[in-house]
Amino acid sequence: MSNALFETAIQSLPLISKGKVRDIYVVDDEHLLMITTDRLSAFDVVMQEPIPGKGIVLNQMANFWFERLGHVIPNHLTGIDPETVVSDGEKAQVQGRSIVVKRLKPILVEAVVRGYLSGSGWKDYQATGSVCGVVLPQGLQNAQQLSHPIFTPAAKADMGDHDENIRFADVVERIGEQLANQIKSVSITLYQEAAKFALTKGIIIADTKFEFGLDQNNQLVLMDEILTADSSRFWPAASYVVGQNPPSFDKQFVRDWLESVRIDGQPWNKKAPAPHLPAEVIQKTSAKYLEALQILTQ
Repeated sequence: MSNALFETAIQSLPLISKGKVRDIYVVDDEHLLMITTDRLSAFDVVMQEPIPGKGIVLNQMANFWFERLGHVIPNHLTGIDPETVVSDGEKAQVQGRSIVVKRLKPILVEAVVRGYLSGSGWKDYQATGSVCGVVLPQGLQNAQQLSHPIFTPAAKADMGDHDENIRFADVVERIGEQLANQIKSVSITLYQEAAKFALTKGIIIADTKFEFGLDQNNQLVLMDEILTADSSRFWPAASYVVGQNPPSFDKQFVRDWLESVRIDGQPWNKKAPAPHLPAEVIQKTSAKYLEALQILTQ
């Protein structure tokens, strides 16, 4: 794992934020340097081992989608070469895995869009017949496609805490009706366009999440990462069967392994520290991320 980057050590710029995967540095009053590390989080816990090459794959995938969906909404990309904002000795840390972005005022809501019933949405539906307050028809099955995509937002949590699913009414209360409706509409449009394209490549995007910020003119801007294997559930269309969780191209492989782990005879409590990932899980996860990028962008 000598080629993996678990955390950055940029000394020429001040560190402003260290997230589960991304380290963010201040370039100036209007720009930030965002570096995607090889850290992997699952169940909102950062694994102790990195996934070699993952950060580069995520960065390339997000940039692919930012470019493809740029007509829907402005995004945070600036086109500035990240290697020009760090010292010569730090360029290796940013090569292929970083971007210089506009400095925005983040909106602390994760805009989750679901086109299929899966994961926590499936569990919520089984218990309540709805997902984040969105009532769905009776009799739906696991992994079933919904008649139309639904917006199921979450409140962003601090590092180490779990993001909390909230209702749309809560979003309205937090940020106002006009902005909430704009985020909902844009998010669904982004999902629909991406899902339609991905299907031509043989990939189903079951669900995904977007994050937004406001620029100096209070205009909505798409930020962070979009439609990566970290922020989305990618399924191979060829093996999709209603009622079953398809083998995915994302970190669901790691989640499934973690669910099977027993520590002193008990399931992992989904709190730090995470169980150590075996070499086989690390290798397969790395391969799945790369495969998704290659299929989508070839």
